[in-house]
Amino acid sequence: QVQLVESGGGLVQAGDSLRLSCAASGGMFNNYAMGWFRQAPGKEREFVTTIDWSGRGTDYTDSVKGRFTISRDNAKRTVYLQMNSLKPEDTAVYYCAADTYGVAPTRTPSDYDYWGQGTQVTVSS
Repeated sequence: QVQLVESGGGLVQAGDSLRLSCAASGGMFNNYAMGWFRQAPGKEREFVTTIDWSGRGTDYTDSVKGRFTISRDNAKRTVYLQMNSLKPEDTAVYYCAADTYGVAPTRTPSDYDYWGQGTQVTVSS
């Protein structure tokens, strides 16, 4: 079993920055691709970014490219999401997820086996 706990969300103004963290316990974190997804009210959960086990392979949805950065510290069993130049449309609950079987990072939610409870990010205009 893998447990994921997100933190770092909050209420910020447009243009501000936040860093989300996702701490993992259980399982073999170093072997997993990790992803961040988000869900806004009334919308489906959407892919934000993902990182492979080594940290060298990443993928981003177009709307966050150049503003968000995913990284991981395998020694700390933690994945991070640095969010800069936040916009009101970034408002959502952000979830981290672990893909325990995949080799390459994936954008597909159903490929992820474990999910955190989510952390709220609200960006005011």
